[in-house]
Amino acid sequence: MAVLVNLHSAEEEKELLEFLDKKKYDYKATSDFVLLTPEQGDDNAFAQGKTGARNWDDIVRELENVYR
Repeated sequence: MAVLVNLHSAEEEKELLEFLDKKKYDYKATSDFVLLTPEQGDDNAFAQGKTGARNWDDIVRELENVYR
């Protein structure tokens, strides 16, 4: 399970981390905001620059040609 918490101040962050530590919860604190499934996270070729993005109009034209 994952929980996304939007904190509004450094004080809120400090209090939350203190609470988690006090309860001995296993957590990972990060400022990175990435919504990927574990499977997507393992396949990060785009992030590594090994693949590029494609224009949506090109994708639609290609699909129209396939399914005509």
